[in-house]
Amino acid sequence: MRTGQRRRTPAGRTRRRYDVLGLAMAAVVGFPVYWMVLTAFRPATEILSLPPEFWPRNPTLANFARAMGTETFWPNVRSSVVIGVGTVLASLLVGTLAAFALARFRFAGRKAFVVVILTVQMIPLAALIIPVYLLLNEAGLTDSLAGVVLTYLVFTLPFTVWMLRGFVAAVPVELEEAAMVDGCGRIGAFVRIVLPLLAPGLVATSVFAMVQAWNEYVLVYVLLSTPEKQTLSIWLVSFQTSFGTDYGGLMAGATLTALPVVVFFLVLQREIAAGLATGAVKG
Repeated sequence: MRTGQRRRTPAGRTRRRYDVLGLAMAAVVGFPVYWMVLTAFRPATEILSLPPEFWPRNPTLANFARAMGTETFWPNVRSSVVIGVGTVLASLLVGTLAAFALARFRFAGRKAFVVVILTVQMIPLAALIIPVYLLLNEAGLTDSLAGVVLTYLVFTLPFTVWMLRGFVAAVPVELEEAAMVDGCGRIGAFVRIVLPLLAPGLVATSVFAMVQAWNEYVLVYVLLSTPEKQTLSIWLVSFQTSFGTDYGGLMAGATLTALPVVVFFLVLQREIAAGLATGAVKG
């Protein structure tokens, strides 16, 4: 054997096979995203060309200009941001307090409450559309962004409570007791000791709530009737008309719609990974 030549062990070959398999799966999953972005930069004459080309010959920004120039684009962006941010903040505020109570206190009905949380997660969204609409209609919250945020809160809160409960349980209770001995009250110990240690979990949970609120279609379509109040997921349908589908504008709109969530995830990816690892330590 030549000097410096490393012998290939069975473990090394197995790891290399898994690497190749992982890259192949990533390519399969990522190809639709690549094709969406590719089509967004293509002129109309190249979109349906045969055989298909995997790189635009004449890239253009006309599709993005046409998509952003529609009448309801910026109002729909505002609605999506208000609903997404409102859902995240409400979920974290209520979910953190509920998770702290579940992890730290022993009270009657605690186990039943946890079972209810898991049960709500198993109920399909489509089964609740009509009851939710009737309830919001009685409260005067249909065609209202606040009504949509409250509805999303019903579906994101159980997951938020369940996930943050593990993060709270991972924080040693001795830290709170030491803070309380030094003069902090229960709320002061929570705000100064527990809450900063929950930061990775809050970030990981906020991503779930944000994606859920940003991409949801059915509830927004049912609850919001004013075009200016609808979200970007509904706005994308405007590129499909009785005369055909504007594929260039649709793919440009889909790229613009996905971009904020992708940026949000990339900025916080380290915190998300740390949060998921921390939450898996103790539940």
